[in-house]
Amino acid sequence: MKLLKGLLGGLCLCTAISCTAPASQKENTVAAEGLSQSEAVIKTIMDRRSIRQYKPQAVNRDTMQIILKCGINAPNGMNKQSWEVRVVDNPDYINGVTELYKKANPKAAEDPSFKNMFRNAPTVVFIANDPSYDCSQIDCGLLGGNMILAAQSMGIGSCCLGGPARFMKSPEAAEYLKKLNFSEGYELLYCIAFGYPDEAPAAKPRKAEKVQFID
Repeated sequence: MKLLKGLLGGLCLCTAISCTAPASQKENTVAAEGLSQSEAVIKTIMDRRSIRQYKPQAVNRDTMQIILKCGINAPNGMNKQSWEVRVVDNPDYINGVTELYKKANPKAAEDPSFKNMFRNAPTVVFIANDPSYDCSQIDCGLLGGNMILAAQSMGIGSCCLGGPARFMKSPEAAEYLKKLNFSEGYELLYCIAFGYPDEAPAAKPRKAEKVQFID
């Protein structure tokens, strides 16, 4: 999971921005903010935060299609595209599996702000990998990185989630995992919450000393 988080943090993710809007629209936006293309990409990366409180409305499916297109255009080993992606914005599904989660984790529901197990997001993307390919987790990390940066550039918040994915693979949630209809051999790796942000968290410090140039 540490490897995955690292990848989502920044490897080769600038391609996400090129997927999000027609060239003329991007140029108008960049010009209005007085930014160059490269500055706009860097700003999107640096402004992104993990959002854990969302407004109730689901992300428009046309918008999600753009985000998904950016995801599947991520770099991947030998073009194997060793991922499968499922999008859920059905409240019945989200609320149903959340009820099972609450039974297994009763303390979670004690939080008055708790609405669902996906950080209250109205739209959830589930990403599965093909474990027979040893770099599939890297590919899935790059796919998710593209998606969260594309979302950020469009004003949509996101949060990569490991805990809910683990619960989805538990016996209690087997029915809901089956509904995702992943191909045989694929395993749910993680999920991403998407929605319109209802908070604006500050950036957390990063340990720059962990990055070194080797002469």
